[in-house]
Amino acid sequence: MAILFKTPISENSAFKFIEEALSGTHQYDGYLNIASDAGEKALSWGPAMHAEEFKAEISEILRQTWDAARFWVVYERRDDRRDPETTDIRNAAFRLTRGYAGVIVVTLSLLGKRDSANDLELVFVCFEQDFHRRNFRVRYEGKAISDDS
Repeated sequence: MAILFKTPISENSAFKFIEEALSGTHQYDGYLNIASDAGEKALSWGPAMHAEEFKAEISEILRQTWDAARFWVVYERRDDRRDPETTDIRNAAFRLTRGYAGVIVVTLSLLGKRDSANDLELVFVCFEQDFHRRNFRVRYEGKAISDDS
């Protein structure tokens, strides 16, 4: 399946979406994944974990990511547009950025326990250098990227 990096949103919009989701009345299962040259780390929203605790952990991880790689491109993934799966977008972003130093790819999924109407799925592609971010956007945004690219 071809990946299309086509739905960038601002960091502020991403944080607002996260805040609204975790402050609202909807019940979610949450997953956060961080992939970098240092390896991969996953965090899931455990059954006994309160929304504020999960939000605090997400905030801390995103703060650490910001400290390491300040130049972000955030993509929102949605079913209604028939976007590829979050994991596929993450894997493509990680593969395509191997030539850039210090890239961190973070995925956040907040999936509704009752239905998918309020799901939130975000992919943060974080760069140490702004020119790497700009180069990534020029090379890949709005263009279909095949699995073997």
